[in-house]
Amino acid sequence: MPDAGRDVERAVKHVEFGLDTFGGVTRDADDQPVPHPQVVRDLVSDAVLADQVGLDFFGVGEHHREDFAVSSPEMVLAAVASQTRRIRLGSTVTVLSSDDPVRVFERFATLDAVSNGRAEIVAGRGSFTESFPLFGYDLGDYDVLFEEKLALLAQLVREEPVTWSGTTRAALSEQRVYPTTEHGLPVWVGVGGSPESVVRTARYGFGLFLAIIGGAADRFLPYVDLFERAQDQLGVPRQRLAVHSPGLVAATDEQARELTYPGWERMRRRMAVDRGWPLPSPGEFEHEVTSGSLYVGSPDTVAERVAATVSVLGVDRFDLKYDQQVQHADQQESIRLFGERVVPQIKDRLSVV
Repeated sequence: MPDAGRDVERAVKHVEFGLDTFGGVTRDADDQPVPHPQVVRDLVSDAVLADQVGLDFFGVGEHHREDFAVSSPEMVLAAVASQTRRIRLGSTVTVLSSDDPVRVFERFATLDAVSNGRAEIVAGRGSFTESFPLFGYDLGDYDVLFEEKLALLAQLVREEPVTWSGTTRAALSEQRVYPTTEHGLPVWVGVGGSPESVVRTARYGFGLFLAIIGGAADRFLPYVDLFERAQDQLGVPRQRLAVHSPGLVAATDEQARELTYPGWERMRRRMAVDRGWPLPSPGEFEHEVTSGSLYVGSPDTVAERVAATVSVLGVDRFDLKYDQQVQHADQQESIRLFGERVVPQIKDRLSVV
């Protein structure tokens, strides 16, 4: 456990605040799913609003299923780049296991150019596995695919000639990959709670992006400490730490709960079927809202809960996964409140800059 002095040191550093979306399909006034093309267009307008209210980062995740509208984050982020000026742009996540690291680097280097140096990669295994059969990969190779491809990506982002061989793609010999970037591409690894993944992230010198989608934030403290110890033992510079959790901000706690619950229950029941999870239990939603991973409530409530998470874990960035199954207008109000009222309160509470 971190000591008190370490907590204070963490609390006064610079902290960034961002938004993440998986392109989750919103609902119309009749509670019907909005068509994918409109969801994508709305998502671009969300990023523009996030830039306007002063948020630091906007992340778009990759999925290949009907309840999410984005399968190509870089394309969406390129559209966002043309309409924004300051906000940093990244994937949350790029499913590296079922992609080609060379193409990933090329796409993000291109995004970095058109955005004037604002691109970031968040690589991960992906919490859904639809991309594996879609692109001809065997789930039996789940571990080796990610290990080999992350190792190759680590070489590619150095922007030097690459020599690499493995079992998951053709070998490379002194190969240069283009376009180059002006200042390099920041890379994070999205981790859901595997100690091996934490150590691997440290070994490659990438930032650690913790996906906290259930339970209290402090249960991830051992992973934070493991990340720091691993970097120190490997003799590599300490990299940044980020947290991603779902939430929605509304005028009152009651309104935020009422808006969020139907979509939360719908998704939980679907995940129970897809993954063999237990069905949502009575009180589960309320527990997650009050002391778990759902940052749902009024600006005051969400600010208090995010501040506690930032303080206990010592994160460099907190991202709110804002794409709940609500109407788009409710999402935009959540973005506005998060940027204009929640983030300033968090900074005041923690005296961060």
